[in-house]
Amino acid sequence: MTITRRSILNTALSLGLGLGLGLGAASSAFADKPLVLGFSQVGAESEWRTANTASIKDAAKQAGVTLKFADAQQKQENQVKAIRSFIAQKVDVIAFSPVVESGWDTVLREAKAAKIPVILTDRAVNVSDKSLYVTFIGSDFVEEGRRAGRWLLERAKTMPAGDINIVELQGTVGSAPAIDRKAGFAETIAANPHLKIIRSQTGDFTRAKGKEVMEAFLKTDGKKINVLYAHNDDMAIGAIQAIEEAGLKPGVDILVISVDGVKGAFEAMMAGKLNVTVECSPLLGPQLMKVAKQVVAGETVPKRITTEEGVFPAEVAAKEFPNRKY
Repeated sequence: MTITRRSILNTALSLGLGLGLGLGAASSAFADKPLVLGFSQVGAESEWRTANTASIKDAAKQAGVTLKFADAQQKQENQVKAIRSFIAQKVDVIAFSPVVESGWDTVLREAKAAKIPVILTDRAVNVSDKSLYVTFIGSDFVEEGRRAGRWLLERAKTMPAGDINIVELQGTVGSAPAIDRKAGFAETIAANPHLKIIRSQTGDFTRAKGKEVMEAFLKTDGKKINVLYAHNDDMAIGAIQAIEEAGLKPGVDILVISVDGVKGAFEAMMAGKLNVTVECSPLLGPQLMKVAKQVVAGETVPKRITTEEGVFPAEVAAKEFPNRKY
């Protein structure tokens, strides 16, 4: 039999009522027991992820939640081990941001068998049984790709006639944001047959890899490239360095579009090196703590909780920069 915070409380209530105690007296000993949350993070591959981790840790502290934190270092096997460790420790709730979408059915069934609810944050999973997790908190990655595509459709109207060649820096292979941001962007730019993706390769969401892959793109197709679409700001910032080292002007010779909205992107926009960033907020901590408490209390929560975000072109960067929290 698995003992959870909820089962302890139910036992306390039944014992208290059996002894003729009031409901409040029976549960008072457990009312202040902190909720225990096991959280498995993807890693620390970007400014965005660092801000996301800080948000979760700070929010747990402020909410009085005992946080058991594990860094997967971008490896799925590390996350599976962490989740199994949380199950063994009998935490109240498990939350994680999955490295990739697939391969979670077995370990999530183990969590369900242990009666520990699971919350997904930032990234979704592809499982056969949707009841294996309670809810997903995060962004609509397909819509982020569409927003990047819509910006380019408008900008293309002001560009010279003819084909506009795009190179794409994808996120981690198999991850939800990489799959969805690619799909949303491709779907949207299909409205203009002159917008053509000539190269697309993963940059693993890291600045170093983004630079490395962009260098390869430039060596192969340097004179053909009109636009860079990066699945996150860190890869874009790395690519900007590669563009400059190739003797070209990022933001002018090659338009640069990225996703996240971190401070580094706003600095690049103010320097004229990045043209637009599509926001993807990492500040999910307070929302996660609130939902975790609701789930443990037996409240019904929506299956998907989407964060509200915007699009920031270079023209508004200087004005918006003081408001950025990450």
